[in-house]
Amino acid sequence: MNATKIVPGFRLLLLVGAVIVPSALIAVVPAWRVVSYALIGAAALAAMVDGWRAPRRLRHITVWTDVLVRMWKDREGSLNLGIRNEGRQETALRIGLVFPPEIIAPEDEQRTVLPAGAEYSRIPWQCTPRKRGQYFISRCAVERSSALGFWAVRKTLPLRLEIRVYPNLAGERKKSPAFFKRGRLGINVQRQLGKGREFEKLREYASGDSFEDVDWKATARRGHPITRVFQVERTQEIYIVLDASRLTARPVPSDPGATILERNVTASLLLALAAEKQGDLFGLITFSDRVHNFVRARNGKVHYGACRDALYTLQPRAVTPDFDELFSLLRLRLRRRALLIFLTELDDPIVAEAFVRNLKLLRQHLVLVGMAKPAGTKVLFEDDRVNTVDDVYKKLAGHISWNKLRELGRVLASQGVRFSLLDAETLGPELASIYLDLKQRQLL
Repeated sequence: MNATKIVPGFRLLLLVGAVIVPSALIAVVPAWRVVSYALIGAAALAAMVDGWRAPRRLRHITVWTDVLVRMWKDREGSLNLGIRNEGRQETALRIGLVFPPEIIAPEDEQRTVLPAGAEYSRIPWQCTPRKRGQYFISRCAVERSSALGFWAVRKTLPLRLEIRVYPNLAGERKKSPAFFKRGRLGINVQRQLGKGREFEKLREYASGDSFEDVDWKATARRGHPITRVFQVERTQEIYIVLDASRLTARPVPSDPGATILERNVTASLLLALAAEKQGDLFGLITFSDRVHNFVRARNGKVHYGACRDALYTLQPRAVTPDFDELFSLLRLRLRRRALLIFLTELDDPIVAEAFVRNLKLLRQHLVLVGMAKPAGTKVLFEDDRVNTVDDVYKKLAGHISWNKLRELGRVLASQGVRFSLLDAETLGPELASIYLDLKQRQLL
């Protein structure tokens, strides 16, 4: 890793062309032979001595960087490369970093001059991640000219740099409703519908109280009417159940570079922010053919960071989702009634059947299924742009797909499950709107 090597520099080529080659040509003249040999020997000796001493030029140079750097997808970021110059002499360096293909840097190398008298220096390095995930940079190459400039000495130094690239929510907020755009999510007090579900206290019966609120056992004990008083639930548990199986690897029609899972991950983080502003507890479950992560519902910045860390490396897997294991785990670990928002793809009949079959395990919870609309899925006469026979068949296929999903929605509704077919481009804001509507109506 720390191997040092030297390569010829421009001055060495100049020395050969200006001194050694002409001296070799005039050596054919006997009177000049001794002089030419002396010039060749002196030039060769100077080059060899300069090359022998060259590796020492980098022995006082070390580099380091932050152990962890956090960046956001498609947003320009910066990392700081630190350089220690123990000799504290003015030093001209050429520095190179090997970035992963997913991280684009305008410059793979930089030239800098370390000032005299300064032992420590920092170099900012701009780069832009194009894909979320976890990346590492393990080495850095430095180069410096030899004392006479005949050689360039190069050395590879170790680094321990981890780059975490998170989803970029800034672009999603531009597509969001007004409460996202103004940055005032949850600040306005929303009128609650209904009287609440959480028991608060008992009190004397008052004129106008509903008979359904009378506590008959307390009335019998005390000998006069007693009314139960309920309060609106202020803190509720919201869980995103995120599918990372094969169907979520499909590209988004309007953005071939993005997948359904990418949109679902962004929507999950947007919903976490919405729940935080509303004072609710937010949790996360990720799964495919097994459960990958279970983050218990909480709130706060630290908890949001934990949810974000559980999502930024999540990638689709070429497996079928296992709803049997998932629903069993949810039944065992979620004792309190919660809102479960499933982000999954149910246009596969076998997958949909497995999902419906296991719903009986979650009867105590309020279940919402959010699904990105598959490409081409629409009502037959919604789009009149039909020019060829192939267009007719495509429209028919899209209508059949839409009709099957509508039938699935009816089956889920009979089980008390809300099914929402959402546009992948605005999936996050639409989910947040549905969540706020459920909260206002006190359905949880």
